[in-house]
Amino acid sequence: MSPRVRLIALAVLFASPMVLSYALYYSGWRPDDVHPHGDLVTPPRVVADVELTALEGAKIRLSAAPRKWLLLYFGSSECAKVCEQALYKIRQVIAAQGKEAGRVRGVMTLTDTRALEMLRYQLKDYPDISALVGPSAEIKRFAREFDIPEGDALRGLHRIYVVDPLGNFMLSYPADADPSDIRKDLTRLLRVSRIG
Repeated sequence: MSPRVRLIALAVLFASPMVLSYALYYSGWRPDDVHPHGDLVTPPRVVADVELTALEGAKIRLSAAPRKWLLLYFGSSECAKVCEQALYKIRQVIAAQGKEAGRVRGVMTLTDTRALEMLRYQLKDYPDISALVGPSAEIKRFAREFDIPEGDALRGLHRIYVVDPLGNFMLSYPADADPSDIRKDLTRLLRVSRIG
């Protein structure tokens, strides 16, 4: 092979990835796994600071809480089947993060306090999930922060909401969401983010 042919072959070899990437970019092709499985909030909304109380009695301000990714759920203290399924999904999604699980916290905001003792018993199976209570007005104000086209968080939607460590509401998932889809989205967020 002549030196000239080798030089042309090397030039084609090194230029082909660049030509291919431009062709894919301008054709509009995107990998399937780039799109989130949940409902993306665009632009992300900063969640207003509220003060709620953990079941153990400690006051918690959202702005002063440890900077973690939150999987947030609004539900009744009489945690029925759909609530239990949401808590289970949250637990499994957090556990599936492996060594990154410490960067994520599950939070259940209680819409009532009728059955706190029963809920305390249920939550023993969910150590990564904190339950928060508060005055009705504060809970309503907090729920309005998660208003989406389907309604706010107190409309019995049983959605799971994702809040980043800076307090931005980013994604939500319907009650029937596949936990593996939530896991994939959260894994991607943790991989590209250095916060939390």
